[in-house]
Amino acid sequence: MELTSVLKFLENRSILVTGATGFLAKIFVEKILRVQPNVKKLYLLLRAQDNNAALQRFNNEAVAKDLFKLLREKHGANLNSFISERTRIIPGDITFENLGVKDSNLLEEMWREVDVVVNLAATTNFDERYDVSLGLNTFGAINVLNFAKKCSKLKVLLHVSTAYVSGEKRGLILETPYNLGETLNGTSGLDIYTEKKVMEETLKQLRLEGSSQESITSAMKDLGLQRARKYGWPNPYVFTKALAEMILGDLKEDVPLVIFRPTIVTSTLQDPFPGWVEGIRTIDSLAVGYGKGKLTCFLGDPEAIIDLIPADMVVNAMIVTMMAHADQRGSQIIYHVGTSVSNPVKFACPQDNAFRYFKEHPWIDKQGKPVIVGKVNVLSSMDSFGRYMALRYMLPLKGLEILNTILCQFFQDKYSELDRKIKFVMRLIDLYEPYLFFKGVYDDMNTEKLRRAAKESGIETDVFNFNPKSINWEDYFMNTHIPGVVKYVFK
Repeated sequence: MELTSVLKFLENRSILVTGATGFLAKIFVEKILRVQPNVKKLYLLLRAQDNNAALQRFNNEAVAKDLFKLLREKHGANLNSFISERTRIIPGDITFENLGVKDSNLLEEMWREVDVVVNLAATTNFDERYDVSLGLNTFGAINVLNFAKKCSKLKVLLHVSTAYVSGEKRGLILETPYNLGETLNGTSGLDIYTEKKVMEETLKQLRLEGSSQESITSAMKDLGLQRARKYGWPNPYVFTKALAEMILGDLKEDVPLVIFRPTIVTSTLQDPFPGWVEGIRTIDSLAVGYGKGKLTCFLGDPEAIIDLIPADMVVNAMIVTMMAHADQRGSQIIYHVGTSVSNPVKFACPQDNAFRYFKEHPWIDKQGKPVIVGKVNVLSSMDSFGRYMALRYMLPLKGLEILNTILCQFFQDKYSELDRKIKFVMRLIDLYEPYLFFKGVYDDMNTEKLRRAAKESGIETDVFNFNPKSINWEDYFMNTHIPGVVKYVFK
């Protein structure tokens, strides 16, 4: 693989980015504007009612963030004009044809000018309504592909998926595609358009029955979980992302297609500065709960490998793959971007580092007092979790139920609240169990080949570092990631 300068590739280039206010998308946009100010145009698609609302949303959710502080320091009062000259903020929606763009002149301009399409629009909610996840993650991806086919100068379509389309596979998981109709458990009959029909008919029936919006939402969430598990996937998020990969591979024709599968994306390692994060992901919510003294136990195998990858490394790899696979008509390649093979870290590592961090830097509660943390009780199996829940919560709940009945519903509110909390926890555990005891590691041979080719070609590896071996996990957790999460929570 012969590579040329990434910065030169980006120069005078027009790039369409969907989901432009998402976590990775903002880092991607900031990176390109900072390292290649001579980019021609970034067409940034996001959900909004009109142009003014779209611009306001992008300014509030992207430009105003700390993420853009280096650009702000560099350009000062000229930042807005600098960004406006190089971007076009577009109200749209990938669930519609032509990505919901209504301006016909703008559509013609994009089809004429766009060189690269980067699809980052998605819902990552494990417990999303099936109509929403199918519409965005699967059929939205089809709409992006159809749009890309109309771009006369298209060099590459980069579709960001997730490594967890693998479901609950064990062992070494390869960078290989899923064929149309392939399932994880061998069940036959998987068809994308049948899934759409099942979803639409269920939704129609619920509305005909006069179901409340709350009941419809609950039923559509249950449907997504049911359909995913029927074919071997643990939740509708990874199921609908896997469906997208299948259909893109089948319909791509001569479009150069890169399928990008990051693992669990965490705060930035170094670029534009260490520790920038937005949103609290599962592993972070555990750390925050622990620091606040609210977490009394942790469920998961301490010896299992947890695959984490800093967000800036993901973005750097995305940009390099755009250059590496430009103009390879009809090709398809898959990249795992993670650390479980190249620089593995066990579940116990973030647990231990959270203990050390909050012991050295205790959380200050609302009364201004430091929260003293201790070692948490690690439940290393679902059986131990079941026993823990039964003794600590289920038995007291049953006792409260009996007392409530004897006292003529005197404790009904308290009983209902405790019952709701227990059901919520059990739903979360049901959704996340496959990842708490995950036994797979993600082969990243394609990504490793790209890293080697970049190094051998002498391209800007200092600017676009995506080598997971350069991560010192202890230093990252103690001095970058946990402080970044704490800073985000205190904003």
